[in-house]
Amino acid sequence: MRLSALVVARNEAARLPACLATLGFADEVVVVLDRSGDASAGIARAAGAVLLEGAWALEGERRNAGIAACTGDWILEVDADERVPPELGAEIRALIARSAAAFHRVRIDNYVGERLILYGWGGSFGTTLKPILFRRGAKHWRAQRVHPGLDWTAPHGMALEGERLTAHGIRHEVDRDISDMLRRLDRYSSAKAADLLDQGDIGTLGNNVRRFVSRTFKCYVARKGYKEGGWGLLIALCAGLFPLLSHLKARLEPERHRS
Repeated sequence: MRLSALVVARNEAARLPACLATLGFADEVVVVLDRSGDASAGIARAAGAVLLEGAWALEGERRNAGIAACTGDWILEVDADERVPPELGAEIRALIARSAAAFHRVRIDNYVGERLILYGWGGSFGTTLKPILFRRGAKHWRAQRVHPGLDWTAPHGMALEGERLTAHGIRHEVDRDISDMLRRLDRYSSAKAADLLDQGDIGTLGNNVRRFVSRTFKCYVARKGYKEGGWGLLIALCAGLFPLLSHLKARLEPERHRS
């Protein structure tokens, strides 16, 4: 079974080298650069990666372009701010040699700066388990800007989802600090506002206020964010604010976010 590692990035010259350095266990590395004007292309070429450059307005479209460029039987989809430890690489190679499933979820270890935060992620603001290991042809991203939905196809006679890889996690350098986290919330909510306007349904203020309360509670209590102290509270608040801010931007400033 041949394995392709796919990296989709935009102006990630500072973080791309460390990411690519951890993907040597793959048979092929494909790098998709979306409107990048920095040194990312040269870094990808120097690493021996297959390079695809272009301009895609929607995250789903550029990820689908990357998947189409991969030639492996299996694809591992990672981001430039993620690092795959050698133990996980070996675990992945062993798994795809025997798997009878269309995809597998992989554990994600999220870092803010140098702090590993294990608890409290959720509400579209962060996850500790992602379906990023899949057979070519099984995964299709929907046409959306941020956190696009997924459609899955299982080959005949195969299970859709297989066992989860949780023994070793991908190191995800999700935010540099609190300010970086808040800037990410601003970017994500602006992109989501544009998606809502495109869909023609931005929801209601009351429903999104309820979502703020339920998501904050779920991340802080049900997902045990309280174990992370103030960090857990901050993440829970951001997760709750994401849909509310997206709605308010679409409702109050549609001219700024309409495509």
